Amino acid sequence: MRVPKTPTYRVVSNPVSASPAEPGGLTVLFAGESQTRPEHRVGPKVVDYYLLHHVISGKGVFAAGELRAELRAGHSFLIHPGRLVSYASDAEEPWRYRWVAFTGRQADSLVAEAGLCGELPVVDTGGARGPAELCKSIFEAFRTRKRSSSLEAAGHLHLLLAALQEAATEARPAALRPDSHAEELVRQVVGYLSTQYAEPVTIETMAEALGYSRAYLSRVFKRHTGMTPVAFLTQARVDHGRRLLRERPELTVEQIASSVGFRDGLYFSKQFRRHYGESPTEYRHSVAQTNAPQRRL
Repeated sequence: MRVPKTPTYRVVSNPVSASPAEPGGLTVLFAGESQTRPEHRVGPKVVDYYLLHHVISGKGVFAAGELRAELRAGHSFLIHPGRLVSYASDAEEPWRYRWVAFTGRQADSLVAEAGLCGELPVVDTGGARGPAELCKSIFEAFRTRKRSSSLEAAGHLHLLLAALQEAATEARPAALRPDSHAEELVRQVVGYLSTQYAEPVTIETMAEALGYSRAYLSRVFKRHTGMTPVAFLTQARVDHGRRLLRERPELTVEQIASSVGFRDGLYFSKQFRRHYGESPTEYRHSVAQTNAPQRRL
């Protein structure tokens, strides 16, 4: 005979949260956990924030629009703001779950990246313990009532959404077109070099970080862009140097060269002339002349 579990309910609010009407980038509003009663029902109802539940044990049903999903341990379900939903625990094995409510300007995009769209706001994380532990970490952060509680909770929420994104990706892998792998690789290379240009990056270290050989990465990149990764990196460095020449007149050419990843100011000048047909000093002078106020005759 199954022994019924004692119902529990605990919730704690963000001690320094902003008003839901005036959210910041991402704010966790409150978090909680509960061992529900058999056939515990919520809704139909709407809320004006995101409300994420993660099931630890038991069974139940979640309904939103045309969706009706039977959920068990390992499932997470997300209630979107303004959407009519209802959910109920099983009569024999009622849910135990944790929940996190959040809002903010970044919330929509983060939810979309995590794969919790309005049409299918459910993810099966299987036996992974991470989501449940991260929900608990948010709960515990608020219990401390520290000044840093809100920031700490937002950090845990980012990790929680990342874990759900990983689970959603594994459960619903995208069907790749023959060329889509190469396009994604090119996108990764562009992103890597566009952010790391000021560092002593090499194509070898980038290839290792992305998990490919230098030869394969260079071949794919050149086929799709018409230039090698080395040429792209040099172009990025020279372009950023050109911007600094315009915007930071107090910096020397050598300082700008160092700021955009060139160890040698002379080499920067050589590459700058090759790309733009004049030296950095000549370019800076022409910009100054153009921006100088015109004298009245």
